[in-house]
Amino acid sequence: MLDSEGLSKLLADDEQVVALVAAARARGMEAVISALTIVEAVPARTNKSRLNWVLSGVRVIPVGEEEARAASKLLMDAGLHGHKYAIDAAVAGAALRQRRPVVMLTSDSNGMIKLCGGRISLVRV
Repeated sequence: MLDSEGLSKLLADDEQVVALVAAARARGMEAVISALTIVEAVPARTNKSRLNWVLSGVRVIPVGEEEARAASKLLMDAGLHGHKYAIDAAVAGAALRQRRPVVMLTSDSNGMIKLCGGRISLVRV
């Protein structure tokens, strides 16, 4: 699972993130993102061909009402406010619904620890 920083670094061909995604795929794992991660991680100057190519290699999880309600519950349980952590909560919710083991590449390990409660492994990128 990649959060916005994970996707940003994958788009930028960051050596560490590319290697981690490749290692996961070699173990039969999927690279997964929340649909909201695209909104958060993709700046206007992004090469659209590169973006489309990277997105073709990941599974994008949609966010509907059920997922929004689950993210809201995660926020309440963690004592966090949606104004700052809404997308993180949707990403955390998506990660928690994946088949185990789940590893998330994230730049915000503190927020994700609060949202996921140690139920997934976090790798800081």
